[in-house]
Parts: sequence; structure tokens; C-alpha cells
Amino acid sequence: MKNYTHTLLGGSVAAMLMVSSASAFEALPNEVPVPADNPITAEKVALGKQLYFDPRLSIDGTVSCNSCHNVMSSGTDNRATSVGVNGQRGGRSAPTVWNAAFLTAQFWDGRAATLEDQSKGPPLNPIEMGMPSAEAVVERLNAIPGYVEQFNAVFGGKDAVSYDNMAKAIATFERTLITRNSPFDRYVQGDEKALSAQAKRGMKAFEKASCNACHSGANFAGPTSLPMGEGFYQKFPMIPGTKYDVQYKLSEDKGRFEATHDEADKHMWRVPSLRNVALTAPYFHNGAVETLDEAVRVMAKTQLNIEMSDQDVADIVAFLESLTGEFPVITMPRLPDTVGSSLVGAQK
Repeated sequence: MKNYTHTLLGGSVAAMLMVSSASAFEALPNEVPVPADNPITAEKVALGKQLYFDPRLSIDGTVSCNSCHNVMSSGTDNRATSVGVNGQRGGRSAPTVWNAAFLTAQFWDGRAATLEDQSKGPPLNPIEMGMPSAEAVVERLNAIPGYVEQFNAVFGGKDAVSYDNMAKAIATFERTLITRNSPFDRYVQGDEKALSAQAKRGMKAFEKASCNACHSGANFAGPTSLPMGEGFYQKFPMIPGTKYDVQYKLSEDKGRFEATHDEADKHMWRVPSLRNVALTAPYFHNGAVETLDEAVRVMAKTQLNIEMSDQDVADIVAFLESLTGEFPVITMPRLPDTVGSSLVGAQK
């Protein structure tokens, strides 16, 4: 699949359309993909939710998963780049966690095949959460009696408190973060009144400009039918050297190449979802573009060499706004306590 995708996306828009134009607009599926070795249970979701919100998974107790992927809001932090431990800044914008369960690869560069793999990354990243090792994370979890009790109840067996099981629990919670029933979803399911006239024009303009050559499938991130781990990638910018490329420094980051060191992966990126995109500014891998209308102009020029009219931009933005779904109510979890001591209070 990798070689096929590279050949496809390195070619013309016409070649891409041969594959993807048949992809009809789709509502989100009723069920999320779930690995056979990590079934969803209510108890596992509850544990994963606590871990997701717990800053004690970071070295100094200041950063949780929710710090950068805020599920009380857009699933991002709406910063250009996120702030990790000791005030450090990463090099890429935090993608939304909402509907990430439908992605076939995680991170901007697709280096994690599953939500479980992705969940293992941030705690050990020196800029993000800064823990020195997986063993240090497990040691900290074992020092919190409430977690030990829950891990034993959820996973059972010997060494229930493990780094793998931590990731499984967080991933299970993330699989509940789905925003269905957007105006777009209602429209494609037969409610003609769900979209405004402008959004309908934008839908046609989106398709006419071949935006759905890459932003296809129910998650607008490429085919959801791909096997897990086989992300859908696109070169960005496809047309280097444009005014937008220079202004927003789009080519400075080499994309997937940084993970694979394969020359064919230079400036290749996993196609991001457009679900709830109206809420996830700023835009692109470096968070350099502040507004959605400007992001549409950037994509038109850098990917398709189109100078899009103001009317088409406004119409496409109206369509993209129709992809904002209904967010389930998220309540803050009560975290298990340590009694008479602190795990993060005294830093050496």
C-alpha cells in the first residue's frame, strides 16, 4: 500500500481522482474500529478517562493528555504548537482527538499505527510529558493505590499495571470521542434542510476543486477501509515555492521523512480529518495559518494551483462548518489519590 500511495499522490490530480472520485460523501459509521485484543468495556473507559486527564503521567505533574488535546473543547489546545513540561514547545500543532478512532494511522506523520501506539508516545517525549522511561511511568502508577485496584479489575492477571495496559485504557476512552449528527451527516442521511444553500454550494465547490481527492471517506481523511496502520498520505505542499509556502514556512518540516528517513516520504503527511475543522484553528502541521478561510486559500494554491474566488472560499467554509458534529458531554473525572505523600511535589 505504501508504494501505491506514494505513486498515486506524487502524480496528477486526475490520477488521484481515478481512485477517490467514486468515494461518495458519507456520514460517520455507527461503530468505531476496535482491536480484537482491546475490547471496550465501561470499566476500561473509566480508567482510560482518568489517565487521560491525569497530569501525574508527566515528570513534573503539569501536563496531561488533555492539556494538548482538550476534550472539554475542540480536542486541540488551539495553539500553533503545544506547551509541554518546563514550558517547552513542540514543533507541530496538536491534532484533534475527536474522531481519531476512525483514522488508520496517528500523528501528523502516521508513525503510530493505532491509538494504543499513539498513547505510548507523549509520556516519554522529552518535550511533551518528559517521563524518563516506561518503567518510570509504571512505577508511578503502582504508587497510586486506586490505579492499582482498577488495573487489576480491568485487566487482571500478573502485572496488570503495565505501560501497554495504560495505553490500551487511554485508547479505549478515546474511542468514545465521536461527534456524530453534524448538519452534513443529517444531510447525507436524507435531511435536505440540514444544510444551508451556501453550504450546499460549498459542497459542490469542494468536490469541483477536487478537495475530496484526499479528504474523502466518512472522516474526510482518506478511505476508512484501509487496514489499521496504512495511513493515507499526501504531499504538502504539492506545489512548493508559492507565496503561501514562503509566508507560512510550510516546507520547513519534512513531514513523514522525519520518522522514516525514506526520501519518498519527504513532505508527505497523513491527510488530516476535516471533521470539526471550524473549531480547530490554527491550521496545518505548524499551526501557522490562523483562519479557516485563509487555510482554504492556501490549500487551493499549494495543492491545486488554483487562485480561489472569495465566493468559493466563503461557500467552502460554510460547507466545512457543517462538519461540526454533536459533542458528547464530558465530565471531569475524580482521580485516585495518594495519601500523605506527593509523587511530583519534590523535584530533584
